[in-house]
Amino acid sequence: VQLQASGGGLAQAGGSLRLSCAASEEPIRNYHMAWFRQAPGKERELVGRIARSGAVTWYVDSVKGRFTASRDNAKNTVYLQMNSLKPEDTAVYYCAAKTVLSSSQYQAWGQGTQVTVSS
Repeated sequence: VQLQASGGGLAQAGGSLRLSCAASEEPIRNYHMAWFRQAPGKERELVGRIARSGAVTWYVDSVKGRFTASRDNAKNTVYLQMNSLKPEDTAVYYCAAKTVLSSSQYQAWGQGTQVTVSS
């Protein structure tokens, strides 16, 4: 599967952005999907993930209640709705796909989209 992330940009603190991750070559319904981010000088961090069915989601504590992952398998796309943005959310965001929910191994990665939140 090939992944293309988009939707990043500049937002003010308290604002919102919606990231999209479009899949090609294979149906995204075959994959559990995740969003990661990497801020300058920091390690990559798992932000949230959504299971194939969409029924199971997980979020890192720092984004709970503010970020929501969703998927539209008919459009072969997953989303990350980011509300109440904070400057510390500034990072490059990546989407990733894996076939085994319990595994830490991801088979495909998107190219990353920059999110910058100003105070």
